[in-house]
Amino acid sequence: MTATLEKPVATPEKPSLKHRLAERGLDRTLLLLVPALLFVVVLFVYPVLYGLQLSFQPTEGGGPFANYAKFFSDSYLFDTIWITLRLALPAALINVLASVPIAYRMRGRVRGKRFLTTAFVLPITLGTVLTAEGLIRYLDPTGWFNKVLSLFGADEPASLVHNYTGVLLSLIISGFPFAFLLTLSYLSGIDPTLEQAAATLGADWRKRFRHITLPLLAPGLAITFCLTFVLAFSVFPSAYLVGLPQGETRVMSIAAYEAAFRDLDYPLGSAIAMLMALVMLVVIGLVLVWRSTLYRGATGGKG
Repeated sequence: MTATLEKPVATPEKPSLKHRLAERGLDRTLLLLVPALLFVVVLFVYPVLYGLQLSFQPTEGGGPFANYAKFFSDSYLFDTIWITLRLALPAALINVLASVPIAYRMRGRVRGKRFLTTAFVLPITLGTVLTAEGLIRYLDPTGWFNKVLSLFGADEPASLVHNYTGVLLSLIISGFPFAFLLTLSYLSGIDPTLEQAAATLGADWRKRFRHITLPLLAPGLAITFCLTFVLAFSVFPSAYLVGLPQGETRVMSIAAYEAAFRDLDYPLGSAIAMLMALVMLVVIGLVLVWRSTLYRGATGGKG
């Protein structure tokens, strides 16, 4: 009688943690994101949450929403919303519209392209304070611009600073470089063979731009508008230096600054800052909703 030896059944090894994470699309390299996440939490999330909870702690009592009720009931504070929008929306729109023809012309081979690009981007290095000081020097009633006008027989100097016009010009000068660079990058990503194909079918440059380039560029222009709008909406130095901070250019940032650091009412200042963020999110949300209705396919280019 012979005895049969049974082979022991091997139990499958449990996959390591590394393999289990890899199956879920996770990798050790994602740990490199931890410092960036901590940076965002410490410098963005925490201040926002702290300011939000501080806005519900009014110094004069009256319930958690007293600061917001005070803002909407005080016309001097509430009007800052419309003043800020009246500056930010036109500035962002002008910057986007002005950047399109210039970037459209410069996306190809242009003589002196590097010099022109540097000249358009140069205002970024100046900052809002130097830009405002330059506007005061040139556009003040005793500045060079009005001196030139007087040579042509102007009776009175043009009022271009310390008012709405001065702040709008400052926002356009400081915001145009961002709009130009973004628009140029979006245009560079559109496949030029699309326009070449339309040209072979007899379409002139106007039809090519209207029916090919503009539909492909419009989603990028929406993002450009959002970024330039946020930059203009948070205007502060220009509204003080070349505007009328207690009048027609008393924007929301000035109201928040005065409430917090002049009146030492930090909860009210935080409430105004939260409302600033809310207004910006509403405008950006409307633009992104409109953007979702536009063409979202591939452009076939390098962008």
